[in-house]
Order: sequence, then structure tokens, then C-alpha cells
Amino acid sequence: MVKKPLVVAVSAACLNLSVIAAANAAGFIEDSKATLSLRNFYYNNDNRNEASYAARNPSKVEEWGQGFLLNYQSGFTQGTVGFGVDAIGMLGLRLDGSGHAGRSTNSNQPGTMFPRETDNSSVDEFSSVGATAKMKISETEFRYGTLMPKLPVVVFNDGRLLPQTYQGAQVTSKDIKNLTLTGGQLQSAKNRNSTDQDQLSIAGSNSGSTARDSNKFNFIGGDYKVTKDLTLQYYFGQLEDFYNQHFLGLTHAVKLGDGTFKTDLRYFNSKGDGNNKDADTQAALYGASGYYGGTRTRGEVDNRLYSGLFTYSIYGHTLGLGYQSTSGDSNFPYLNQAGGASTYTITDIQINNFTRSGEDTWQARYSYDFAQLGAKGLTAGVIYQRGDNIRTAAGDSMEWERDLTVSYVIPEGQLKGLGLTWRNAMYRTDLPAATQRDQDENRLILSYTLPLL
Repeated sequence: MVKKPLVVAVSAACLNLSVIAAANAAGFIEDSKATLSLRNFYYNNDNRNEASYAARNPSKVEEWGQGFLLNYQSGFTQGTVGFGVDAIGMLGLRLDGSGHAGRSTNSNQPGTMFPRETDNSSVDEFSSVGATAKMKISETEFRYGTLMPKLPVVVFNDGRLLPQTYQGAQVTSKDIKNLTLTGGQLQSAKNRNSTDQDQLSIAGSNSGSTARDSNKFNFIGGDYKVTKDLTLQYYFGQLEDFYNQHFLGLTHAVKLGDGTFKTDLRYFNSKGDGNNKDADTQAALYGASGYYGGTRTRGEVDNRLYSGLFTYSIYGHTLGLGYQSTSGDSNFPYLNQAGGASTYTITDIQINNFTRSGEDTWQARYSYDFAQLGAKGLTAGVIYQRGDNIRTAAGDSMEWERDLTVSYVIPEGQLKGLGLTWRNAMYRTDLPAATQRDQDENRLILSYTLPLL
């Protein structure tokens, strides 16, 4: 495990600044930005049911840490082809939890915020640096190095102390009016609780002595704005030797009375690729998680997922209703290196993402902006969703989750931008406890971003 204090990240940024000065390019300097983001994070997850599983995975995960993220973005040099460089330095400090008796000691448990030592205790601090070279021609930008993609086929995770990052190359073009094209390749990922670069995998193939992975995730797609209120999307993602995935999306907004009605439609079609196509037994090395009949829970990727989310916002109120359905033998496939992952699905909320084989999920959500009552910066919201018809060897199963969020951001004064968020979630299921446990979870997050340049 590589440990680098925050001063290394600061030094890297200073080195970039010296390169900028040497370049003597106006755009490189004038358009530079640097921020230091602070995140104080308390995490408490109370796992429940099934004593034998609890013996291997402690019932309570309780952690408290302080995160620092130094983000530097240069401008581009002048000329037909512009060059630039970005740098990111991250440091996480353990303030309490994780290393104490009776608290989480499982390094593979995705709830944990800190890496583990060889004796499976938590480290006191962990840090890393990343750099991205970039080049711009007209409205087309090429990037190589550390990436944090947020696309339908790959989404970086930012649900703990420090964000997940990827290594690879990406090109984004806006040269065609109303059309944004994006493509690239990812080779590895640095999980949110790690300093190591891991190769890419999916659930079902990323753990144990026979774990299998890949060093190529290819992606391409585009967003086309038909009108200012209607956007159409198509994306394709391929994790070599695991799966091919097509995505179609539509977002639309329309004024309805004094409010706005929004529609968000999404469709994924995923099939096996390469070695995964030969995953026709329970012991298949490149198998995906799911249900394949009998007692078999691993095999070839085979999944269709479609969803619709409809929201109406008026006078600070936002009410939403959604539905999502999956079909096929496998669970919905996505990049998942067992360190915490995100999906571009409407059901990916605080604890679970409700994307199991055969699962049908209904969702209701409500939020309110208290600025309407004079309390600017205060917001609150609740989400409830229930998934049924999950395919298992014991028959159809169900799961439900309720999430509550209250957030306040100081709107003005010397502490403007200082934010405090409380997130509470309750998750229940009748799935076997050896694969999924009931959970109660709380997160308290204090955050602030300080502009440096």
C-alpha cells in the first residue's frame, strides 16, 4: 500500500504551477483553477440477522474520518491546439472507528472508508495523487490519466470519505451543434477506500482466490438536444471478457401550470462478452451473479433493464414516481471491484441499487426546499422503494428501502458554502441473510470547499 501525505499532493500542484509559468501561455494561467475540498464524514451501519454470517462480518460498522481533496485544473495553452494538465491530491485521516475491537474488521466490506493493514486493522491515514494530461482542438477535448466519468455506462462512486477514480483515456466533442459525443477506454480503478489501482470486474468474478478481471472497458456514446427541453442519449460500454451493454435514454421537461414536469426514461440491454460467454457452470471463472435455475447463481451476462421516473416540481415541492424492471438470468452488470460502486439507475440510492435478476421496483420520492419559507439553504427529502419478484433458488424474494436526507448549506457570510448533511436509511429484505442482510444506516457529513485560485 502506498502512503503519501497531503504535502505531496500540494507539491505536485506547485510543480504544475511552475510548468505553467514556463509555458508563458495566457490561457494556461488565466483559466487555471484550484480548490481544496474538506469532508468530515461519520458513518454508522447496523447490520442485522443471521448469527453465522455476523461472525464473519461484524454487525456494526462505525467510522469517522476527515478527508482532504486538492483539485487543480489548468487552462489551455493558446493556439489551434491547446494543452493543459489537471492534478488531484487526496488524503483521508481516521478520527475514530474501524480499528477498534467490536467494529468492522472486514476489508472487503463496501461500507468501510479506510484501507486495511496486513493484520486487517484500519490505517490511520491514506492518500494518493493523480494527474491528467489534456489537449483541446476547437470544441473537442482529449484527456489521459486520472478520470472521474459520469456516464450512463460508467459512473464513479463518491459515497464515502474520498471519491473513486479511474485511469484511462477519454475524448469529448461538442463540435456538432446540440450534440455531445464521448468515447474512451478505462484500464483500472482506484476504489474509494484504497490507494491501489485495481483491474476492472463485475459482481460474481471479483472475489476469492479465483477472481477474474479485465484491463479494458471501452465506451462510446452521445447526448443530442433535440430542443432545449428534450435530450436523447445512446451509449455503448464493453468490459472485455465480461459484457457488452447498450443504453438508450430520454429526458424531457415541460411547464405544467406554475410547476415543471420532468420525464426520465432509461433502457439497458446487456449480454456476455469473451470468456463470460463460456460461463455456463456455477464454477465459471468469469461468471456474473444472478439466478440460472436450480441452485446455480453464476453464469453468462443476460439482462434487460428499463425504467421511468416522473417528477413534478412546484413552489419548492418535488414529487416523483418511478418504476424499474429487470429481466434475464443475470443481475444488471456494471463495473464493481468490491470496493463500492455506483450505477446509472433510478433505484441506486443510499444502501442498495435494486438491480437483481427479475426484480420489479416501484419508487416514490418527495423533497422540499425550505427557501420558500425563508430558510434559504435548507432542504429535506425522502425516498421509498420496494422491489419484488427477485429470482432465487428458494423462490421469488423482495426488498425495500427508505431513505431520509436533511441538508443545510450556509447561504451567505464568512462561512458561505459550509454544508451539513444527515442521511438515514432503513433496508429490509427476505433474501437469504448469507447474501444480503437487513441494515440501518446513518451518515453525517460536514463539507466545505475553499477556492485557492
